[in-house]
Amino acid sequence: MRARSAGATGAAEAQRWSQRVTRESYALDLEPAVFTWDDPRAIALSLKRSAEVSTRRKAPPFQSAMSMLTFYINRAGRTLPDQRRQTLDQAKAELRKLFHREPGR
Repeated sequence: MRARSAGATGAAEAQRWSQRVTRESYALDLEPAVFTWDDPRAIALSLKRSAEVSTRRKAPPFQSAMSMLTFYINRAGRTLPDQRRQTLDQAKAELRKLFHREPGR
């Protein structure tokens, strides 16, 4: 039996998996394309709204919202352009402000 190589098929499956999680998160109902928005505050407000109204999440709203944002950033990895990463990092800071959290806490 031959081992399957991690070529294009493996990468495509991984991409579909992370897209599906972002699109169909069990814990949060996200607004369409929320991570592509240019306004960090709008991204943070949307995540906060989604986390607060969700009845399916297992963690507190702040943790759920921040986890989804971090998941998206981590899954994009090196393919995430610097400008997009900067916008999403600013969204993290905005999310902390909205939940009255200090950085690193």
